[in-house]
Amino acid sequence: MDAIAAFADHVARTRYEDLPEAAVAAAKTFILDTFGVGLAGSNGPRSSELAAAQDLSGKGTAARVWGNGARLPAPAAALCNAYQAHCSEFDCVHEKAVVHAMTAVLAAAFSGAERRGGVSGRDLILAATLGVDVAAGLGIASETGLRFFRPATAGAFGATAALGKLMRFDTPRQIQAFSLAYGQVSGTMQAHTEGSPLLALQLGFNARNAVVACDLAAAGFEGPVNILEGPFGYFRLIEAKGDPGPVAETLGKVWRVTELAHKPWPSGRATHGVMEACLGIRDTSGLAADEIASVTAWVPPLVNHLVGRPWKPEMDINYARLCVRFTAARILLNGSLHLGDFTPAIYREPATAALAQRIAVEVRDAGDPNALTPVEVEIVTTSGRRHSASLDTVLGNPATPLSREAHLAKFRSNAAAAYRPLTPSTIDRMIETVDRLERLPDVQDLAELLAPAI
Repeated sequence: MDAIAAFADHVARTRYEDLPEAAVAAAKTFILDTFGVGLAGSNGPRSSELAAAQDLSGKGTAARVWGNGARLPAPAAALCNAYQAHCSEFDCVHEKAVVHAMTAVLAAAFSGAERRGGVSGRDLILAATLGVDVAAGLGIASETGLRFFRPATAGAFGATAALGKLMRFDTPRQIQAFSLAYGQVSGTMQAHTEGSPLLALQLGFNARNAVVACDLAAAGFEGPVNILEGPFGYFRLIEAKGDPGPVAETLGKVWRVTELAHKPWPSGRATHGVMEACLGIRDTSGLAADEIASVTAWVPPLVNHLVGRPWKPEMDINYARLCVRFTAARILLNGSLHLGDFTPAIYREPATAALAQRIAVEVRDAGDPNALTPVEVEIVTTSGRRHSASLDTVLGNPATPLSREAHLAKFRSNAAAAYRPLTPSTIDRMIETVDRLERLPDVQDLAELLAPAI
């Protein structure tokens, strides 16, 4: 039997009562975090245009666009919200899987929950947790580097799992939903290579397609069964090689939501190790930017592939978020990186431009094609002094987590940056509501807070 059956059975059979406290706590943390980055993303590049374009795809008011207030059919709202959650590169990630495992999951599940009505906070926690299990599990099972954009392709299955759970699918129906999602899976790495807005759109497409897949499964549509391990299955066509069997054996024993990593900065996760190492040197040495003669970062092949691109005076915002030379330069100059740093004026700012061009990225094979660490950085000063730092885990990883204060500060900042900014009192209510999410009778209460009326 294809391993998809084990994933479907896990989704269909798991109850809220089966979740350990750590999984519930992590789910609430990253649900709030994802809402926050989705709100900030409503003011991101082309987000308003995307919502307007979706209105042309069909009429309906079942679900809302976070931070925008537009009402759309559930598939269209899922597309917009997943795009918004990823377009700022601020969404949480499962590092071992190399998957933004909550992004498409929460967008699809929440849009479906709004349309369905009567979905409790417990229902949402369980659905999101199971969706993360599936999305991250497929990423962990891969034995090769990214050939397609894995956050989108694996995210399609995670989103389908989450919404299928809310729709009360049994195991056979969930298998069919996965099959129908697989037929729509998309995600090219060319968008990543070029720094194209299509990158975030691909998470949106797969969140939308998950809603469509679940609707078709509910209507009785069927598809092929061997979608993971068949001759044209996921682990031969999308991933060049993988073995989902060992991951399937951990289902219900290991909860992947507890393994998610926060992003402290709005840039590709592969930039964060270099940035943290640079920040550590800056803070301990007191170096000023004009004292730096050169910076060299030794990184695994995947990090170089994802973010080792050159600085350019003219960069699209999507390219800049994935350029470690730029993000590290900003950290060394200012000790921080913010959403507001991604503007043409800052790309060309003389001190930033000069420092970015003094940063070199060198590959050091870690033996794992999906590894983001270890990272080592050496800074040489104009006087010849050398400062170095290395790390095996990056800030935000469960081993070195963000504090609750930092987590909430990130949410507050993101919610205030929305296209229709949330008021301080609404932000407080959002935090309080998610804190007691397992006691919330209907998540419509959250929907009202997330989408200010137009």
